[in-house]
Amino acid sequence: MENPIPARLKAARKKAKITQKDLGVKIGMEESSASGRMNHYEKGRHVPDIGTLTRMAEELGVPLNYFFCKDEVTAELVCLIDKLSNEDKENLLSMLENKKSSF
Repeated sequence: MENPIPARLKAARKKAKITQKDLGVKIGMEESSASGRMNHYEKGRHVPDIGTLTRMAEELGVPLNYFFCKDEVTAELVCLIDKLSNEDKENLLSMLENKKSSF
């Protein structure tokens, strides 16, 4: 299976309208190497460690698990669910569990 992180990272960065260099600098990379390092992550040449990926997620406003979704629908769902209150998440979970038992 292909690593979903490069495509998810690029999509989230573009949606946030931020350059590779700016994202890298905002998460603590040296300004001189930020663009190149981010480019390597987006091209799949290197995989960011979990700490770096967590900082990227925070900066881009997406949940960490967004980067691991295999398809676009699931990726969009995790972003929407992440924005819900805990109460709404619990209600959604109950609703889905009830729906599942009716299949």
